[in-house]
Amino acid sequence: MRRSRHMAASLAFIALMMFLVALVAGFLGTLHPAFDSFSHFRVHLAVLMALCALPLLATTFRLQAAVALLFAVAAVATTLNTLPSLWPVQAAYEAKVEDRAVYKLLQMNLRYNNPTPKKVLSLIGRTNPDVITLDEVSAMWTTELGYISSAYPYRILCPYPNGIFGVALISRRPFAAGTEARCERRGAMATATVDFGGIDVDVAAIHLSWPWPREQYWQIGELAESLSALGETAIMAGDCNAVPWSAAVRRVASLGGLTVMPSAGPTWIQIRLPDFVRRFAGLPIDQVFSKGGLTIHSATRLEDTGSDHLPVMVEFSLRGAQQKPVDDHETATAAIVQTGRTPG
Repeated sequence: MRRSRHMAASLAFIALMMFLVALVAGFLGTLHPAFDSFSHFRVHLAVLMALCALPLLATTFRLQAAVALLFAVAAVATTLNTLPSLWPVQAAYEAKVEDRAVYKLLQMNLRYNNPTPKKVLSLIGRTNPDVITLDEVSAMWTTELGYISSAYPYRILCPYPNGIFGVALISRRPFAAGTEARCERRGAMATATVDFGGIDVDVAAIHLSWPWPREQYWQIGELAESLSALGETAIMAGDCNAVPWSAAVRRVASLGGLTVMPSAGPTWIQIRLPDFVRRFAGLPIDQVFSKGGLTIHSATRLEDTGSDHLPVMVEFSLRGAQQKPVDDHETATAAIVQTGRTPG
């Protein structure tokens, strides 16, 4: 009996040390993207390490277990300022001002083969966002989005080389007169200058690849020019395949001179798992960035629409904007589709 207990304690200690090494590696993401890959699971690794440490408090490994528990708590604490839903008093959203117009941006990873596209269109119709950023815009979605072209006539769709991971930006507010919407060379980012009641704002949709050993690190470098070209006041949203505390997201923000919005909470999990698991234990990889005269008031996860990502609705206002939102398109421009071309 004593031998079996000692064996169990030894195995728990080995597991604890493995989780500890992975957890520490995640804090070294700026040294190499391989380390940053561990950062995305910081909370999960900390919880697993704590679960291993608790029974070890009653063994000869009690000192190591106590240190591990303290480190686990400290590791989770580093994520709290980016996850206000887990620690409400730290929420960094600003209160609405009565005489400022409030606008809505909807961020959605559609999933390229979503079996329920009508749920997506229904959600858009019910929530009526001003502008929508979209990821995984496959050929199927080009057709589906055509059904709401009268409500969202201002649009740019950027195809990705594999035909699956394209991005799109559609808006019921006009693109600013004299500007041209643009696609990043490989279709990972779409940008348009949108007229919000007379104030021009650069709006961008972004979709990053998976972390190392996939191409995310190199892709961010390729996007440097597009990110640095964002205007003085801008908002960008998308599936970053990276958590807000990761080196990858910090690098994107730095290249664009952007601030990362506090996350609305976990938005992704493997699609076969139930929605309640995603909301509790998923990864918060859908990010919103902003800069300039733009104030973000709230971010809310909406209902499941058939994707492995939850939609995120963001409310924001513009400093200096006194008027209420209007629906008429004063600076109407031709809808822009497929790599910035105007329809014939």
